[in-house]
Amino acid sequence: MDKYLNTAIKAVITEFPKVGAILNEYGIGCVTCGVGTCLLKDVIDIHNVPKAVELEMMKKIEAVINNLDVEEDISSNEAAMQVPREISYSEPIQRLVDEHKLILELLDLVPVLCDKINADLEGSRELVALSADFIRQFADKFHHAKEEDILFAYAKGNSDIINVMLEDHKKGRYYAKSILLGLDMEDASFITYSLKHYRELLSEHIKKENEILYPWLEKGMSVEQLDELQREFDRADSSFESDFYSKWESFVKNI
Repeated sequence: MDKYLNTAIKAVITEFPKVGAILNEYGIGCVTCGVGTCLLKDVIDIHNVPKAVELEMMKKIEAVINNLDVEEDISSNEAAMQVPREISYSEPIQRLVDEHKLILELLDLVPVLCDKINADLEGSRELVALSADFIRQFADKFHHAKEEDILFAYAKGNSDIINVMLEDHKKGRYYAKSILLGLDMEDASFITYSLKHYRELLSEHIKKENEILYPWLEKGMSVEQLDELQREFDRADSSFESDFYSKWESFVKNI
């Protein structure tokens, strides 16, 4: 078992597909992860699994690897999947979570935006342009920049999960460009395609950050490092106009 604890999770799942199914039971989506180079032992740490649930899950995984029968306890499985994940964040991390809330508000409005665009593209041009600007200015330059330029440096050399986040950021920029390209081409279907895929991408991305990445990073940071993070975030935000946040907040609320 020790050998597999130090093996990349994708390799473990390839050799033992049932391990992937077990992880899925507990809300750990390694099967669909785009990287999968985290070690099996790191998966438990990164996903902040409660100790009681970890013991039960690892017992099942060990049984699969050792080709042993494991007694299924459906009620226990259901309880594990329903474990409440109430996460409290430090002040600087909470700032990022709050920024996510505004981004999620826009994502929730994407179906409404798509209906407007399909019904009257010409009359929706300004709304489309501002939505793309929100993605570029608020979601990317204001929010993602703090993650890439400041927060991710605290990842303790573990680049795998960071690479997943960076790839999501890169795809998000592509969709923002696609929205504006669709506007130039006066192609409503291309714009709505890009908006819908951006919504799908960022919704899952934010969930991974709020529930997995942020708690994992924060757990490894000292009080001094969190204070330093707060100061660096303050400096980054001060480079924007004083009404930057409120301007984009008003935009989303007025759609």
